[in-house]
Amino acid sequence: MMLTGKQKRYLRSLAHHLDPVFQVGKGGVNEHLIRHIEEAIEKRELMKVSVLNNCVEDPKEIGGELAEQSGSELVQVIGKTIILYKESRDNKMIELP
Repeated sequence: MMLTGKQKRYLRSLAHHLDPVFQVGKGGVNEHLIRHIEEAIEKRELMKVSVLNNCVEDPKEIGGELAEQSGSELVQVIGKTIILYKESRDNKMIELP
């Protein structure tokens, strides 16, 4: 499913007050991180991931990788913060416009 601009704006407003749940360091994206993101996003639907300064990859590339590998939607990459969304099977809370 592709998010519309309106849905992305809505999700960005909801994500505004969230703290990052995970951090990507110099190890970059790995299976371990993806598994944690999959588990956490099923409970939360919307989450932030921050990219640490010691990570050499571009946050936009990392955001794309995380979304693709975890089966979620990349809502936004702003600076070193990545916002991901995935509709939850069992804990659905967010009604998209």
